Amino acid sequence: MAAAGSPLPPLPAAFKPVQHHLKTATDHDKRDPVIAYYCRLYSMQTAMKIDSKSPDCRGFLIKLMDQLEQMKSQLQGTEAITNEVVGQAHVESYALKMFLFADNQDRAANFNKSVVKSFYTASMLFDVLQVFGELSEDLIKHRKYARWKSAYIHDCLRKGETPMPGPLGGEEGGVEAPPPMGFKDLPPQQPAVNQFPPPTNQVPPGAHAPPTTPAETPSNPVPTQPAPVAYDNYLQPTASGGVSLTMDEMNKASKLCRYAISALQYEDVPEAINNLQKALRLLTTGKES
Repeated sequence: MAAAGSPLPPLPAAFKPVQHHLKTATDHDKRDPVIAYYCRLYSMQTAMKIDSKSPDCRGFLIKLMDQLEQMKSQLQGTEAITNEVVGQAHVESYALKMFLFADNQDRAANFNKSVVKSFYTASMLFDVLQVFGELSEDLIKHRKYARWKSAYIHDCLRKGETPMPGPLGGEEGGVEAPPPMGFKDLPPQQPAVNQFPPPTNQVPPGAHAPPTTPAETPSNPVPTQPAPVAYDNYLQPTASGGVSLTMDEMNKASKLCRYAISALQYEDVPEAINNLQKALRLLTTGKES
């Protein structure tokens, strides 16, 4: 199992915005090296935009680049590293499963540090997805909600108060609850190594609590980097039979195809067929169903 090589030097103060992304990477070195790799890649890209010239920042970045190169070499046979489409599906699936676990626990009023950790780690991984491009509106809502929930539950537990389960009347502090997402809608993912057993209350298959609980949830939100637009707006592809497709429909078809690829990687043939059929139907008719 891949691990990150030599330890990093002390984190420069300027790089504080990525300290929890790097901590998430360390937490997943053995549990899921693919997650650890992309957490470090996001951290490096974000840190380089903050400061790549001062001696302490430059020295830190060089060591972080060395770690990434070592991990890439150790994981060279892993498709989620060599193929960014598969890598994006892997990270997105993991983040959504962690969010779903925390959301189910929260709505069932099972409040503990694991729920705080799951919500906050999910928000970190939604940040990490920006290495692949612009986040969808749904993922932005999930990230905002997860950050608010982790801070809210953590604050209640610290004060000895009982948190309110679920969204508070739909919104709290301008944070809107994301639309409900069924587990069947998530892309397939290989189970993580050394997963915790599911809690005694009902949890969807594959959802799991993280292996550690946080000593402290940061009070300040982590800034996110601007993401590039994936396609030029003027492109207007045409489906088979002369049906015009919007860029949203093309993106949706592409996403279904990469979910199918990810499913095949983990030998989930029925799920791969299901996603490919949906993509084909969308491309040939302009409709999902």
